[in-house]
Amino acid sequence: MHLHTPLVVRSYECDSYGHVNNANYVHYLEYARGEYMKAVHFDYPRLIAEGYFTVITRIDISYRASAKADDELVIETYPLASRHIAGTFRQIIRCGDVLIADAQVSWCMADHNGHPVRPPAWVDLSPFAPE
Repeated sequence: MHLHTPLVVRSYECDSYGHVNNANYVHYLEYARGEYMKAVHFDYPRLIAEGYFTVITRIDISYRASAKADDELVIETYPLASRHIAGTFRQIIRCGDVLIADAQVSWCMADHNGHPVRPPAWVDLSPFAPE
């Protein structure tokens, strides 16, 4: 699965130089991963109700260009790796043909105490495996 998520930069996400503040890219990536979960029909609310979570264990972002207010961005999200309790997404942020940022985001399944754990038997992690 490869998902393209559109997003328009809001003015309040920009710093005094008129560029998107670097911390806001983390929010963009999180939003796009949430849209990915919806697109693959991953029942995250049920997972949470049963005391499980996915936690981010690492984010590696390479910033390539600046985005500005009202820029129309597209965030590409696709899985790079998947194991029984963890995986990695690659996410690319573009504005038209311009590469804004390239990220790898690693995640892990965790219990209510934050400890790594196998998900419940009903959880299908196949949408998080690379194609």
